[in-house]
Amino acid sequence: MSVPTADPASPVSPPPVVVARGLTKTYDTGGAQVHALAGVDVEFHRGAFTAIMGPSGSGKSTLMHCLAGLDVPTSGTVHLGRTQITGLRDAELTLLRRDRIGFIFQSFNLLPMLTAEQNILLPSQIARRKVDRDRFDRIVDVVGLRDRLHHLPAKLSGGQQQRVAVARALLNAPEVVYADEPTGNLDSHSGTEVLEFLRSSTKEMQQTVVMVTHDPVAASYADRVVFLRDGRLVDEVADPTAELVSARLLKLEEA
Repeated sequence: MSVPTADPASPVSPPPVVVARGLTKTYDTGGAQVHALAGVDVEFHRGAFTAIMGPSGSGKSTLMHCLAGLDVPTSGTVHLGRTQITGLRDAELTLLRRDRIGFIFQSFNLLPMLTAEQNILLPSQIARRKVDRDRFDRIVDVVGLRDRLHHLPAKLSGGQQQRVAVARALLNAPEVVYADEPTGNLDSHSGTEVLEFLRSSTKEMQQTVVMVTHDPVAASYADRVVFLRDGRLVDEVADPTAELVSARLLKLEEA
């Protein structure tokens, strides 16, 4: 009997960068239990931009915090590459977040006494890591900050400050970048700029980006949107449009 062989020309999907399995998170609130996550299975692949959405209280921020090692799930596992981050000690988690994860928050978290360039380089200097100047130059050009590198944050617009935060998150080539409402403090024009930069980073630098947002327009810049309701993953859309995302959200809220 012949043994079937794999087709050498068939594409092989790379393993996911982040994998969550059976993720739960339960809070005790004065005798009552709140199930923020109720058994989430989800994966995120290299070079993909994924948005996490859901009604208020659906668990989307809790999911991101557990994925990033900022919160400890009640049960389940999270892997970053081959590393199971659930169960790591605090010191190990600190190093993992510093060396392998990038963060972008709604507040820009820039140091006001440092220039844009100094803010971008700060994490590398704290970690005593040699800066890849070619990557630095490439990122600065991608986010359009070349003529703003020597300005203090007070001299930058909100959109420019968030682009500094994006560049800082990308510089050390993290395995994944988590963005928590990254356009929440920006006007529509600046928000569009930041979202375009995040999208271009996935295409031009094969960066993995996972973003929590409540905004269907922001989610439309992603390659994929996953939807939570009551702590469960209930829907998923590829190549989203703002109209499609809005319709799915409305359906979840009505349910």
